[in-house]
Amino acid sequence: MKHVILGTAGHIDHGKTSLVKALTGVDTDRLKEEKERGITIELGFTFLGLPSGVQLGIIDVPGHEKFVKHMVAGVWGIDLVALVIAADEGVMPQTREHLDICRLLKVKKGLIVLTKIDLVDRELLELVKEEVSEIVQDTFLKEAPILAVSSMTGEGIPQLLSTLDLLSQEIEERSSNGLFRLPIDRVFVMKGFGTVVTGTMISGSLSLGETVQVLPSGLEGKVRNLQVYSQSVEKAVAGERAAVNLQGIETSAIERGDVLIRPNTLKPTQLIDAYLEYLQDAPRSLKHRTEQRFHIGTTLTNASLFLLDREELAPGEGGFVQLRLERPVVALPQDRFVIRGSSAIQTIGGGVILDSHPDKHRRYSSSVIADLSLLKDGTTEQALRQHIHHSGTGGITLEDLLNRVEMPPSEIQSIIRKMAGEGDLLLIDPEKLKVIEKGQYQGLKERVLAQLGEFHQRFPMKSGLSKEELRTKLPPEVDVKLFQILINELIQSKKVVLERDKLRLPSHQISSVDEKGLVKRVEAAVLKGGLKPPSPKELSEEWSEREEEVRAIFEHLVHEGVLIKIKSEIYFHRIHFENLKEELVNYLKSHQEITTPQFKEMTKASRKYAIPLIEYFDQIKLTLRLGEKRVLRGASQSHEKKLL
Repeated sequence: MKHVILGTAGHIDHGKTSLVKALTGVDTDRLKEEKERGITIELGFTFLGLPSGVQLGIIDVPGHEKFVKHMVAGVWGIDLVALVIAADEGVMPQTREHLDICRLLKVKKGLIVLTKIDLVDRELLELVKEEVSEIVQDTFLKEAPILAVSSMTGEGIPQLLSTLDLLSQEIEERSSNGLFRLPIDRVFVMKGFGTVVTGTMISGSLSLGETVQVLPSGLEGKVRNLQVYSQSVEKAVAGERAAVNLQGIETSAIERGDVLIRPNTLKPTQLIDAYLEYLQDAPRSLKHRTEQRFHIGTTLTNASLFLLDREELAPGEGGFVQLRLERPVVALPQDRFVIRGSSAIQTIGGGVILDSHPDKHRRYSSSVIADLSLLKDGTTEQALRQHIHHSGTGGITLEDLLNRVEMPPSEIQSIIRKMAGEGDLLLIDPEKLKVIEKGQYQGLKERVLAQLGEFHQRFPMKSGLSKEELRTKLPPEVDVKLFQILINELIQSKKVVLERDKLRLPSHQISSVDEKGLVKRVEAAVLKGGLKPPSPKELSEEWSEREEEVRAIFEHLVHEGVLIKIKSEIYFHRIHFENLKEELVNYLKSHQEITTPQFKEMTKASRKYAIPLIEYFDQIKLTLRLGEKRVLRGASQSHEKKLL
């Protein structure tokens, strides 16, 4: 059975609810306040079986300007709209605003229904038709049928029913292959059952007994009962209105605007890249970094609009924006949204989501604009390839791609297999279907080889680098599985050698590195120098050895903990350093403080060595400088009290 969702739209008191009742026999105004005031406040729901067999779900929206936020929540996700205009009043403010909202949300099809024709004569009815034709001239309703009806007398209702049937047959049925997503528009307690949520199934399917998750809270529960159009079912599919009885979640923990999903398939976001269309009749230019009301699905929150390629948008213009949201929302690429003003509350624009989990961008970046242009105008496969490329050295999982590309999981998997077969991708983790672009992977291999080469140069006496230490030198996003694949391939290709637990380049040989005995000679020279040690340059000149070779030995001894590197060109033997450290601590415990001249006297060294030494003790947090004096860091507070 085909399922289509019809939404009403139009000004208050133009007969939307009466029209729905004339079609279905159901009064969708269920609240006591609605009955008393005679206006629709909340969304109303019912359904109708059309002659062709199409099941038509109907969402009746409020027309009052104070309840436009409810109207947007109801219209988001509909297939067909009935723009209702009272023949005795004609086009009114909410007629225009509701039409703008439907246009911004890219409602597929619609029709125009002129109600209350029993209250006007033929001449006035024709004038209203002309007025309506004019306001829809540049919209998706340009060629839409205009039907005249009376909900009181029933005139025109049969023709309306047959027109709805024809239009519904033209609607493309929603696919159930996508991720299950149900934006919640109502939550309540049903006696004997507990928590019930309702909404329109945007995509995917849901079965009785399944575990579901509520976003953005992340709470999980079980589908205890499932109804579609008041009938209990085993399964609900995309395009249907569903009521879901949840087990394990309190009603108070859910609100309109939350989204029901399968666990761990989608993630909330507070940062969105989008293309914004600013309405022609907006009252003023939209400036960078203004805050506006943001409507998506059944969610309403505030958003700061960061214009990425200009300082302001003039009425009628469009541009790329980054939306920074006050609260998390669930959004996917190609989702539509509406922007309403924060001061004068009216619809001023809307647009399409391009990336629902982007990084923060620099403004006026040509590369950012190029990327967003591709996401806006390119194919979904191009978007998929772009996200894989930008995932860098960490790669990207199927779950992350499902949050970045509007495409069913089976299609993404098919493209990934195709790209892997063409040699563009490497599969890192078959379980998570995590992939990395081949170019990024090759770059990582080169980085590993460079790190090993640098290590051999600095520490020629070391046999190699452990796997654990090598991994710390790679980007943190490189996970264990990717690292293991990388190392195994380098070993198999004989570009890296594994000996015991150390990795080295094939060209690195320890046996000939210290045939001159430089390690012992350097250590002995520095030990002999005491607190006036020689530098690598001085020893290389004295011994007529290559400075790079001598310097590498110094670094090796630092790595081994034999020498302490105070600063460039100044290395002390650990024995002398520890002795001096002990002497300094004892002095400060006795005298509480020490000046630089006193420290210089203690070391019997020149300023060349004494100043770097005392500053190094500050760096390692042994001492604390207070003016021209130094104290033990732990004793600094008591010393300050004495000074006061």
